[in-house]
Amino acid sequence: MTTAAPTTSTNPTTNGRVIALAHYAGRAVLERVLARTGNTFNQSVTLRVVAVADTPIKRDKVTADVIGSLKIEESAVQTTIDELVAAKLIEEVPSEGSGLRLTPVGRELFERVTAETAEISARIYADIPAEDLATAGRVLTLVTERANAELARM
Repeated sequence: MTTAAPTTSTNPTTNGRVIALAHYAGRAVLERVLARTGNTFNQSVTLRVVAVADTPIKRDKVTADVIGSLKIEESAVQTTIDELVAAKLIEEVPSEGSGLRLTPVGRELFERVTAETAEISARIYADIPAEDLATAGRVLTLVTERANAELARM
């Protein structure tokens, strides 16, 4: 059972809880879309890294990008890559120095999930002024940079 977070008429200050609530609400939407495809969140993030590369992308580059995004262990990323290869969503291209690229099935899945989430995102962000979105983007980017710096110190 899921429930919506209560809303209030006040404007909350941006803090970790507010950011987390927005993140998890958005992730829950994506998880529901992904559930219909039989894929996981980690697979989706990994598939995107491969999908947006112009050419086959080295496995270690995919691994580093996913670790940087999800803050998970390298072994978890390697397992996810292996799952995507086994599912024939990505393939290794030995002629490209062991680069990874999407298969046609992987491309279709990526485009379908991207299109569906784009429609949902349009509804979520509808009527939010562009200047508010720009401010939120700047603030969240700065928070991410600072949190990553703190992680590097740990």
